Amino acid sequence: MENIFQTSRFLVVIAVITAAISSLLVYVSCINIVANIVITTLFDLPDSAKAGKALIVELLKILDLLLIGITLQVIAISLYRLFITPSKPEESKFLAAFNIKDFHDLKITLVQVTSVVLVILFLEHAVEFGGTIETLYLGIAIAIVIAASTFAWRSMKD
Repeated sequence: MENIFQTSRFLVVIAVITAAISSLLVYVSCINIVANIVITTLFDLPDSAKAGKALIVELLKILDLLLIGITLQVIAISLYRLFITPSKPEESKFLAAFNIKDFHDLKITLVQVTSVVLVILFLEHAVEFGGTIETLYLGIAIAIVIAASTFAWRSMKD
């Protein structure tokens, strides 16, 4: 029975491959989006604050996508290093850079990255729609989620 459980860890390869392909697709999409923005901007430079803000919102959305792509990459490599490879997590320079020693550390990293993505989402909304009541509601909702995530993260550290 123990042998079956030990071998079943290789099922994590499905998650690793899915996350790696997803990360690659996000990166390729971002390159395509940036190329289109550069071409569009060169032929039609922003000539007003409103057009400049629209460009900024597009660039923030790309940043958001890139953070998600990086997160997917971190998930793929971490899951591989933690479950598949026979080496110890301490031996991986990648996991050491993210301070990931076990699955618990991976969860904490994901909570932290999610908080950053939520802040960028709020910033996008604030730039796009300005100081509306909806922006206030979104900010409050995001603040509650980040506070709850921070509380959970700190609880996980102990």
